[in-house]
Amino acid sequence: MQLTVVINRLIHDFPRQEIYGITSQMRHSAVSIPSNIAEGHGRLSGGEFRQFLSIARGSNCELQTQLEIARTLGMGSFSSIKEADG
Repeated sequence: MQLTVVINRLIHDFPRQEIYGITSQMRHSAVSIPSNIAEGHGRLSGGEFRQFLSIARGSNCELQTQLEIARTLGMGSFSSIKEADG
């Protein structure tokens, strides 16, 4: 959940024209990670939990790619991206 907060702070300073582009994608990926972990935790079997952890891991990979794109395009501060990148 802390990563989601960091991402939302980071994208706050992104260019306005990106609100429906990378900003939206990053927000969705960041929220998806803890959401899928929580949903999997609430399921009745370990197999389902593992499946949701796998989905969360995929969302994290998406987010890492989006952070690299933002860095390459010069969006956000280097220190903020570094913090989000872990």
